[in-house]
Amino acid sequence: MLDHLSSYQIILASNSPRRRELLAGLGLTFETRVIPGIDESYPEGLDGADIAVYIASAKAAAYRATLAGHELLITADTIVYTEGKVFGKPHDRDEACAMLRALSGRTHQVITGVTIQTLERTRSFAVTTDVTFAELSDEEIAYYVDHYRPFDKAGSYGIQEWIGFVGVTGIRGSYFNVMGLPVQRLYQELKTFNE
Repeated sequence: MLDHLSSYQIILASNSPRRRELLAGLGLTFETRVIPGIDESYPEGLDGADIAVYIASAKAAAYRATLAGHELLITADTIVYTEGKVFGKPHDRDEACAMLRALSGRTHQVITGVTIQTLERTRSFAVTTDVTFAELSDEEIAYYVDHYRPFDKAGSYGIQEWIGFVGVTGIRGSYFNVMGLPVQRLYQELKTFNE
């Protein structure tokens, strides 16, 4: 369905097994390429979708010098956002538990910024999904953190894991966005990328 991209070598700039799985679901052949240590900070004054797009764009900029003319790069960054606060990846168990306590019994936003880049053009966008959690007990939070170790996940959770099964009471928007890549919107953007 994306035959017009067949002249490109598609590169996913991510270590995330979930992003690899989701991109593969579009039927694309791609390789992964990771530059370690890219700065994921952002200027003060940005909020929500602007933060996610800024970081995805900064990741793409870091790869620009390595891109060949036949390559198409996809970068992404997912944040959990609630009441003006960004929940990124937790640094340790205590921070993971604190994040989940803050999300318990409330609705938050999961926002993924995506940048598609070739040497000729760049396109960036963000997708937002509202996720509502039931009240989670300290015991449930500790069980999840200790058994699933969600230290590589924004907001300290993976919706496709145990916590999603027992804790998520509602979702408005793309489920796959919450997993880390809004594949439906990415597909739409790729369909028109060369136009």
